[in-house]
Amino acid sequence: MTESVSSANSAARIREFKMPDVGEGLTEAEILKWYVQPGDTVTDGQVVCEVETAKAAVELPIPFNGAVHELRFEEGSTVDVGTPIITVDTAPSSDEPAAPAPAAADAASGAASAEAASAGSEEAGEPEPEGRQSVLVGYGVGTASTKRRPRKRPEEEASAAGTASETVQEQPMQAEPEPEAAPGPAPAPAVNGHGATAPTGGERPLAKPPVRKLAKDLGVDLNSVAPTGPDGVVTREDVHAAATATTEAEAPAEAPAATGVPVRPTAPEPVASTARETRIPIKGVRKATAQAMITSAFTAPHVTEFVTVDVTRTMKLVRELKQDPDMEGVRVNPLLLVAKAFLLAIRRHPEVNSAWDEERQEIVRKHYVNLGIAAATPRGLVVPNIKDAQDMTLTELASGLSELVSTAREGRTSPAAMSGGTVTITNVGVFGVDTGTPILNPGESAILAFGQVKEQPWVHKGKVKPRHVTTLALSFDHRLVDGELGSRVLADVAAVLEHPKRLVTWG
Repeated sequence: MTESVSSANSAARIREFKMPDVGEGLTEAEILKWYVQPGDTVTDGQVVCEVETAKAAVELPIPFNGAVHELRFEEGSTVDVGTPIITVDTAPSSDEPAAPAPAAADAASGAASAEAASAGSEEAGEPEPEGRQSVLVGYGVGTASTKRRPRKRPEEEASAAGTASETVQEQPMQAEPEPEAAPGPAPAPAVNGHGATAPTGGERPLAKPPVRKLAKDLGVDLNSVAPTGPDGVVTREDVHAAATATTEAEAPAEAPAATGVPVRPTAPEPVASTARETRIPIKGVRKATAQAMITSAFTAPHVTEFVTVDVTRTMKLVRELKQDPDMEGVRVNPLLLVAKAFLLAIRRHPEVNSAWDEERQEIVRKHYVNLGIAAATPRGLVVPNIKDAQDMTLTELASGLSELVSTAREGRTSPAAMSGGTVTITNVGVFGVDTGTPILNPGESAILAFGQVKEQPWVHKGKVKPRHVTTLALSFDHRLVDGELGSRVLADVAAVLEHPKRLVTWG
């Protein structure tokens, strides 16, 4: 009955943390990196892992205190939303052993207590009472002290109990070798990455339960690990060092899979690779982007229009703004003025800022502009957006663009920043491309491609002169935007970039 109660209490204190829906209706996420391992202490709000959804990489905090009991999935695993990914022991026991009972040798003085007599019988190798559980290394019964009990010398053991027993080997021991049972060549001491040597005797190595589990998962024999912790305790770092040394010493054969100790891949893990081709799993942002583009291309009827424009005056204004004290500390570039021109054109033609509701058969006119900026990242193309960009000053828009792009390239864009976009700008000019036919983001009405700005011959005031020229391309949903409306929007953007003073006269 005692065992049943203990098991129930143990189960009750183990809590599961499930994969949350960190986006808008996302069904799965990939675990990129674990920041904790079994045995680590965690607190409410502490980040325990980083996951990648179809929209962004997100760090997940744990919602309770305790010690990590188990990691259910390795790094690189794709997990459905609602599936437990980590368990936490909310009432962990102390990892340090309690103070031991008095030594059995003290019983000969005539002042031994019942506790000392019990300890003496245990160390003499007498069987434990029925139903009693064996004491594990790192766990004790008393509470008087947290110091480890020194292992007895052979002569003391002989006077106290007569013979050594298996129970003695279960107690924490100092790194003092026992006498060899038979003469023979001594094994070479193991050396870890810190230069320490492992004990060569037959004693049980000192290590906490989480470290023992780690060694088991990695296939490391603790007897071959050189301890560097206090009092000769094997630490987590010692186990990792031993595992690394073993891996490097082995031939380049296939290594055994490690369970519970994931390693984050530094590059997309290929399914199969030969001299002629490499196969890479489609997942995360790239998978979501592919699905979105297919949906958009085969759902919304696309129309793309192009215009080539002289932006010499805009480039001159960019140079002047960079020297303006009011713009100090913000990044000024041609994309900033393209964004401002696009917002002004939308203000003059608000019908373009709409969405098609297929289910209700309605056109939804948006009275706000969430301006998306396509950004290339190591995980693929993402399109975060600046909320309510229509109300921003030039300085605010510059700050918003700079923060948006830098956050996206670092892979820290939140799912909220990539939802609710209404129109988008894609700057293909940074790659030296003149223009393209961009595909709409699902749910949006228009996307503007900004090509490279380059000097070329241009007729200006009746003479051919070198001018800064660029090409703009506007793709739009022909269900929402007809040819006339799309042409007017594109023409207005071009007019503002050709004569940027219209930012004032039209604004």
